[in-house]
Amino acid sequence: SIITYVTSYNDTLTEDQKANLDEILRQEVKDFAINTTIIGVVTIVTTYISGVLFSYSAINQILKIRKKFLEKTLNQDIEWFDVNQTGDFATTFTQNISKIEDGIGEKIGIFLFFESTFVAELESYGASGAIAEEVLSSIRTVVAFDGQEKEIERYNKYLIDAKDNNIKRSLFNALSNGCLWFFVYSCYALSFWYGVGLIIEEKHLPDNEKVYTPGNMVSVFFSTLVATWNFGMGAPFLEVFGAASGAAQKIFYVLDSEPKINKYRECGIEPYRFKSHIRFDNVHFSYPSRPDVKVLQGFNLKIEYGQTVALVGNSGCGKSTCIQLLQRFYDPVSGNIFIDKYDIKDINLLWLKKKIAVVSQEPALFATTIAENIRYGKLSATQNEIEEAAKKANAHKFILSLPDGYNTVVGERGAQLSGGQKQRIAIARALVRRPEILLLDEATSALDTTSEAEVQSALDSVSGECTTIIVAHRLSTIRNANIIVFVLDGRVMEKGTHSELMAAQGYYYNMVSSQGITDTTESKGRLCSAVNSDEQDETEEATVLAIENDVQLRSRTNVYCLFFLLLGIITGLAMFLQIAVEAIANIRTVASLGCENVFLKLYLNELMPYQKVAKTKAHFRGVVLGMARSLLLFAYAAGMTYGVKIIIDKEVEYGAVFIDDDFDFSDTEKEEETCIQTALEFEIQTLPIEFEDGFILGGSN
Repeated sequence: SIITYVTSYNDTLTEDQKANLDEILRQEVKDFAINTTIIGVVTIVTTYISGVLFSYSAINQILKIRKKFLEKTLNQDIEWFDVNQTGDFATTFTQNISKIEDGIGEKIGIFLFFESTFVAELESYGASGAIAEEVLSSIRTVVAFDGQEKEIERYNKYLIDAKDNNIKRSLFNALSNGCLWFFVYSCYALSFWYGVGLIIEEKHLPDNEKVYTPGNMVSVFFSTLVATWNFGMGAPFLEVFGAASGAAQKIFYVLDSEPKINKYRECGIEPYRFKSHIRFDNVHFSYPSRPDVKVLQGFNLKIEYGQTVALVGNSGCGKSTCIQLLQRFYDPVSGNIFIDKYDIKDINLLWLKKKIAVVSQEPALFATTIAENIRYGKLSATQNEIEEAAKKANAHKFILSLPDGYNTVVGERGAQLSGGQKQRIAIARALVRRPEILLLDEATSALDTTSEAEVQSALDSVSGECTTIIVAHRLSTIRNANIIVFVLDGRVMEKGTHSELMAAQGYYYNMVSSQGITDTTESKGRLCSAVNSDEQDETEEATVLAIENDVQLRSRTNVYCLFFLLLGIITGLAMFLQIAVEAIANIRTVASLGCENVFLKLYLNELMPYQKVAKTKAHFRGVVLGMARSLLLFAYAAGMTYGVKIIIDKEVEYGAVFIDDDFDFSDTEKEEETCIQTALEFEIQTLPIEFEDGFILGGSN
């Protein structure tokens, strides 16, 4: 319209004709401005709706992926965890799911070019993350052997691979973006050059025969400009889809992994009368991670109901393996295990877990209260049952001495308690279940002499009510067993009572004879430890309260209170991730307790508040994105309206409305690109953040 107006407007026109042309131009530009504004408003509404819908879809999909991923992982067979590191799980659960969420939602398109690079990068970061978690969880051992430098070296080795992959990715990203923008500006040049050429070809024709006019050329040029600009705006998100595609591989590897044992956990026989007679019949077994090493070789053993049987022998002879086979963590390579007259493979796995209680050598406690840790043994246990079990395990007295008693939070993996205290709580957790089969794998190994005697007395009284299998080295633990079985190289070499085996002067006799000196040494060491531990605890408790100056005491206390407040905020944000990682790290304990669904429910309960916040913020993000995308349309409407006004008023030439000599159109592109980029990168605030030091929080990307 402007070009038609300018070409028609000349000094030969009358004032009425000029006024008529002015009015026609005003009306057409007014219609253009109104239509463009309407399109802009519609763009805001539709972009808001699409943004919210895509965001809701992304939030719900990620919630389902998180749930399925944790559920599938918790229900994998234990042999699966032998070849898949839990540290790698933590990395996958945070980084990979975050990248998947980055790749869905309002970001549309796919770019497979980056996929292989991202897979390599994620594997490197996963390996380094596994090493970091392994080292930090065993930091005392690392420091004791002065192995910090070695572990740093091992960690850096994997990070170098990740760094190289990042450099390659950045290089190709920069190259592809450069080529893309070269293509965009080439389109500008081509459309302008070709359009001018068409106009020149028809220049000699009469006006009524011309097909290509300057107006057509400008329209095509701006259409090309907007189209290529929009295409360029989508380029940064193509890389995100490459990352999401690569990240999804590990997630769906887990989702597609089918367990062999847990797959049928809800199927099988539930014996009406259960007497817990146990029989190992020519059992052969090798761990899946070490198939060439035979752990059990023709193992045969019969245990009657109510008997206490002690398995003894050198480390690695297969004692603990028998415990794990009874829990159906693994199935024998050959041979059978019978409970009563039923093959253990035919018994309902969930039902069997309720009949078995386990206390392992390294007790696994969860980051909750003492009462809740004991209640995991029996979810319906009352407070009285919990306290009764604690009394039997000689834990009641020390629990009451804690500031919050049974409501004391033990910290991650029971970090706030000593080894002996953790062991007694684990024993209480087993006793509250009132099991038919009690499995004790070095259950009293962390106790001092006095506590061991008291706990052993409690275990002896309970063992009369069920079938008990003990794996131990200490003579005091196994002396009173009904049958003592000496295991060597995966076979039963001899069995009998303590007196019978001592009289036979065989393998057991030699072991006891060599152990006598060790027991005495351990007793002395434990006595010294018991004497010194109380003094150390009192010293630690008095550190702050020893300050005599009240002002200084209050100042120091305020600082600690601030630390606790910050810690509370951080803990609240990170709780949903901690539950998942903690459950996987202690998977054997979770599996033996049959609490997989309990931890899954806890995780989802912690996750739900963040899902609600994310959905609320999706509305704000939709509005911002809509405003960003409609900004160009509003600018066109305002620019054309004002431009026509100043053209009619003869303040500027019509060409200045389109191109100003001092105006760089690329600046407008960059500003609008930044605006939309900011809107799109305002991500959902339920994703975990991974800071540079590896600490994980819930928050916005």
